[in-house]
Amino acid sequence: MRGHSTYTPPNRFFKWIEDRIPIGAFIYDSFVAFPTPRNLNFLWTFGAILTFFLLIQIVTGVILVMHYTPTADGAFDSVEHIMRDVNYGWLLRYLHSNGASFFFLAVYVHMFRGMYYGSYREPREILWIIGVIIYVLMIATGFMGYVLPWGQMSFWAATVITSLFSVIPFVGEAVVTWLWGGYAVGNPTLQRFFSLHYLLPFVIVGFVALHVWALHVVGQNNPTGVEPKSQKETVPFTPYATMKDIFYFALFLIPFAWFVFFIPNYVSHADNFIPADPNVTPAHIVPEWYYLPFYAILRAIPDKFLGVVALFASIGILAFLPWLDTSKVRSGSYRPLFRLFFWIFVAVCFVLGWLGAKPAEGVYLVLTQILTAWYFAHFLVILPLLSRFEKTQPVPESITEAEISRKKNNPMVYGIVGVMALAGLAASATPARAAEAAPAPPLLEWSFEGPFGKYDRAQLQRGLQVYREVCAACHGLKMVAFRSLAQPGGPELTVEQAKAIAEEALITDGPNDEGEMFERPGRLADRFPDPFPNEQAAAAGFGGSAPTDLSVMAKARTFERGFPYFITDMFTSYQEAGIDYMVALLTGYLDEPPEGFNLPDGASYNKYFPGHVIRMPPPLFDEMVEYADGTPETLEQHAKDVAAFLMWAAEPHMEARKRLGFQVMIYLIVLTTLLYFTKKKIWDGAKTASEDEEEGDLKAAAGKPVTPAGSGGRRRT
Repeated sequence: MRGHSTYTPPNRFFKWIEDRIPIGAFIYDSFVAFPTPRNLNFLWTFGAILTFFLLIQIVTGVILVMHYTPTADGAFDSVEHIMRDVNYGWLLRYLHSNGASFFFLAVYVHMFRGMYYGSYREPREILWIIGVIIYVLMIATGFMGYVLPWGQMSFWAATVITSLFSVIPFVGEAVVTWLWGGYAVGNPTLQRFFSLHYLLPFVIVGFVALHVWALHVVGQNNPTGVEPKSQKETVPFTPYATMKDIFYFALFLIPFAWFVFFIPNYVSHADNFIPADPNVTPAHIVPEWYYLPFYAILRAIPDKFLGVVALFASIGILAFLPWLDTSKVRSGSYRPLFRLFFWIFVAVCFVLGWLGAKPAEGVYLVLTQILTAWYFAHFLVILPLLSRFEKTQPVPESITEAEISRKKNNPMVYGIVGVMALAGLAASATPARAAEAAPAPPLLEWSFEGPFGKYDRAQLQRGLQVYREVCAACHGLKMVAFRSLAQPGGPELTVEQAKAIAEEALITDGPNDEGEMFERPGRLADRFPDPFPNEQAAAAGFGGSAPTDLSVMAKARTFERGFPYFITDMFTSYQEAGIDYMVALLTGYLDEPPEGFNLPDGASYNKYFPGHVIRMPPPLFDEMVEYADGTPETLEQHAKDVAAFLMWAAEPHMEARKRLGFQVMIYLIVLTTLLYFTKKKIWDGAKTASEDEEEGDLKAAAGKPVTPAGSGGRRRT
């Protein structure tokens, strides 16, 4: 900090500490007395929001690694162990995974705000560059974290992204081999990524400290882009900026809590609930949503080397923004043409993100190439030309003058609405493509749908019966323990019933005193055994393809909903795509394929299966399972019951999650309301004081006596 500190220790003890290490003065000058422009809008609170979310990510991450196993054989199972067996492990995992998405959402708002208002301009170039470095570190940390669950998409994303380093001249192959720890992505790769994912957040903390230091040296920018001319154009950081930051952070937590408790897997890819398999490549390999624009740029260029160069250049060019935009006017509020091209650029980023999730072929590839060219043209052509030829609007002389003439309509609001509409129109092309492959499964009614839904105990018990009598002959359920059958929130059998089911299973145990393995009856602590002794035996009995474990199958299967459903699903908390698809699949077999369809020998035709050719024969029929409660024994009922049971198997804590989520949402809404009125009262006091000062200045300029506060005039705060 520059200048002399005004901090006074409250007692002799703190004075003794302050004489030896001035930590009190540092905190006071940085977070209490630091002068903040009085006209900052809500977009400036995202810096504090990012700090809070970094803390959330570090705390939840440190606890999660206590239970995580960083090995290729144990990673996937350890994540499920966290979700099922660790106390509130599901909460920690969902806070961490959804926290990453909201972390990136906040950083994108923070960056776009800086670009719009010119926060990268002199004297804040170093501040901006440090922010770009933090963003690069976030990308690296997030990517390595995405690999850790060791699902299908994690494994293949790691394979694709790390192989990009092979384009480095002369040493590329050696670098890739070093990253992998061998000649393919495997156990050493996972362990290295785990180590770096754990380390990098603390490196980010260091750069955040530098970022805050640089901010407090040069001061904060503001919507006008005009530096404060006097002390009355600023307010102390505490309580004014502090209270505003806390209020908007609490407000931001409301949608975050909605995602965590009611749609926790909304931004997750279904393939990542399938254990990594090097022998099966997903149809479309895509990273997390916050990397999609850059992934689209990578695929836009057919040449691998040039594509990688474009990928890194699309991020690195952000650091040169202070020298690409040299306009004399800092804020986009007074630059009409800049404002137009800025929102076009934001729309380009949105659509590139959408294209990044699409196949790199046909019209998608052509559109991606056009928008990639525009992305770079914005920085290299448009901004330099605007800096020289744009006719700007008059810039106010001071923040006070800007507040007096401020318009009620904020152009950023219209921009955000326009960009969202454009993104929605672009996404509206999705359903047509999905419909060509297979019809969309019908949406069924479930007792547990929506934010207040609960499992139907009778249905779960019937589904358990269908699984045991039909599905268990081929498919395992290795993540589900017998004891969970008697726990709240599930089938809720009696302990004796759960114990009886466990004892019917034969569990391989040992070795015994003679060094031999043996079989024993199951116990409540055991998990459902696999029907085959090993994967090779399972594959041998099914034409080389082992039947899939069903523990998380309800989350591993889905179908593309498209626009506008991907938006409405956020508000309706629709998370039943997996079981809707499973019911459709189980009931979608046809005795004879359509005329002209070539069905291979030994296969069946299913109208909901992609490609319609499925090797699994129809598993369910009418009256296949006899229900004791009188429920109709139809194919559709069997399918719905076993699908509901598998939904519980994949999400055994769903009811506890929703119940806690309801309490958290009520708490956050009440807290945010109280914080709003507290913030309003504090800022109303600041406005009153400012008006008194302005009134006094005007009277003094006119030669009139100034009425002191407390003598009949308006009191100053």
